[in-house]
Amino acid sequence: MRKLANEELNRKSINEFRESPKTPFVVVLDNVRSLNNIGSVFRTADAFLIEAVCLCGITGTPPHREINKTALGATESVTWKYFSETADAVRTLRDEGYVVVSVEQAEGSVSLADFMPVRGSKYALVFGHEINGVAQEVIGLSDSCIEIPQFGTKHSFNIAVSVGIVLWDLSGKI
Repeated sequence: MRKLANEELNRKSINEFRESPKTPFVVVLDNVRSLNNIGSVFRTADAFLIEAVCLCGITGTPPHREINKTALGATESVTWKYFSETADAVRTLRDEGYVVVSVEQAEGSVSLADFMPVRGSKYALVFGHEINGVAQEVIGLSDSCIEIPQFGTKHSFNIAVSVGIVLWDLSGKI
């Protein structure tokens, strides 16, 4: 086995990325405080060719040195939008035909393993604050909640890890 060189990876240019058909997901960040997490989300969004990232409330926005450190240029390829209120982002996306799914431990949540996205539908995936999770108001506006199965002593994953797990799982199902 031999590790591939960067030029062998056939990565898209930023223009090719922008012109490529996208995976029908928008990631919504509900008051995420860590700039490093935000940068990681951009990088993951780029990797899965998603439509956009919505940055809401206290969530930092590009350009910012701490976001750029983990995004590694993905803020230039991935479309993003800022909303002062997450609920406004969710209402806007719903009006644009997105199914709103919060990633949260909630009554009636569905295990990620059991959640099956419908082909032809578009999904707004809401991820919450590192400590408080997705705001109750936003859960109330959601069509459903999905929960990532966990088996240890902790009750949550890092937000950037959660985004990666969910996008990897759902991208393989759509």
